Amino acid sequence: MTVDMRSFLQQIKKTNDLFIVKKKVSTKYEIAAVTAKLDGSKAALFENIKGSKFKLVSNLVGNRARFGQAIGSKKSDINQKIVRAISSAKKPKISATAKFFENSSKDISILPIVTHFQNESGPFITSSILYARNQEKKSQNSSFHRLMPIGKNKFSIRMVEGRDLHRSFMFAKNHGEDLPIAITIGVHPAISIASAFQAEWGKNELEIANSLLNNKLTLTKCPSTGFLVPSTAEIVMEGKILQDKTHKEWMVEMLQTYDMPRAAPVIEIEKLYFRNNPIYHDILSGYSEARLLMGMPIEAKLNGIMKKIFSQIKQVILTSGGANWLHAIVQISKTRSTNVKKIINETFANHRSLKMVTVVDDDIDPTDAVSVEFAMATRFQADKDLVIIKNVRGSSLDPSSDQKKLRTTKMGIDATIPTSKRPDGFKIGKIPKVKTSLKDYSKK
Repeated sequence: MTVDMRSFLQQIKKTNDLFIVKKKVSTKYEIAAVTAKLDGSKAALFENIKGSKFKLVSNLVGNRARFGQAIGSKKSDINQKIVRAISSAKKPKISATAKFFENSSKDISILPIVTHFQNESGPFITSSILYARNQEKKSQNSSFHRLMPIGKNKFSIRMVEGRDLHRSFMFAKNHGEDLPIAITIGVHPAISIASAFQAEWGKNELEIANSLLNNKLTLTKCPSTGFLVPSTAEIVMEGKILQDKTHKEWMVEMLQTYDMPRAAPVIEIEKLYFRNNPIYHDILSGYSEARLLMGMPIEAKLNGIMKKIFSQIKQVILTSGGANWLHAIVQISKTRSTNVKKIINETFANHRSLKMVTVVDDDIDPTDAVSVEFAMATRFQADKDLVIIKNVRGSSLDPSSDQKKLRTTKMGIDATIPTSKRPDGFKIGKIPKVKTSLKDYSKK
């Protein structure tokens, strides 16, 4: 298994899963437009970017198959692999050397930062992983955050209140201090997957990444902050989140909708390091790669928790139509004693951003929207099988919710076969397997 982004690119190139763009392209909208065309299919490597010496890759893990490939798993086994990695996480090895020390600068404008959507407040770095100190647990935290450049050495940073980095920032601010941080761009996607996982408070996500990479991850200490970052990162920055400065910004979120303008904290960069012939990683917000990176770790977490509570659960899927975040399908092997409404409530409790949970039988494919709708059409009665939960905490991403109070209404649907009905009446007709080729039937 490879442990850097370059080797992973070579891996997917061999399987014809990499689209190489040789034409000179602009970071303003053009890269985003090409990436959108490839959504759900091949990764893109842009070799010639106007005004930059960097190459750029996008849509790196833009479908479930390639997502699984990144962690050495079939797409059907992704959740199990992530759950195992969490339970068996080990500390990575430390290396005194790293290729990102090959070059250095203090000017962030050398990076090919992409402007993705019209009417956003500016271009954004969308693949940046930030490393900070958890002052309470004396550990290191890793998490994804979008950064908007402000001049040659500053960014605004989007943080979600209550999450680990924001808690560390508020701890430092309340003690009258700036928060030292390190930033990486361009790492092996298994590291990105681990960093997107909402781990327990004090848990080091790089240990999960090491497990996903079969304990082959090595880390190197940053000279100024002392944070340990992946030795094979393409780009590394060191700096601090300033305690007393903010900058207004707004962006397109993972639902492909515009978030409201916010006063975001400001990062001051002290040093930028990068490899020879560097490759920058861009993630197109609201499209497959962004949704899978944010949603799949949560999906794995849900599967791990829910299967422990309910032995009847086969799998939990966060749907594409729900942006891999707001809607879940729970597949179960139902018995007469199964309490479907309890399963619905427990699913909501373990991912509070969920807005709709649909429970289906094990003969229904939870990844197939048509199959799920069929279950609703033939097994669901709204007066008996609908659960409505009013005025509860929801997702800040949902524009239809009460954005100020973060309150929403949630819906659960029991689309399983009613135990009071004749089960044979719900069986789906099957044709026995017969070897057939349409070519044979066009001949006499």
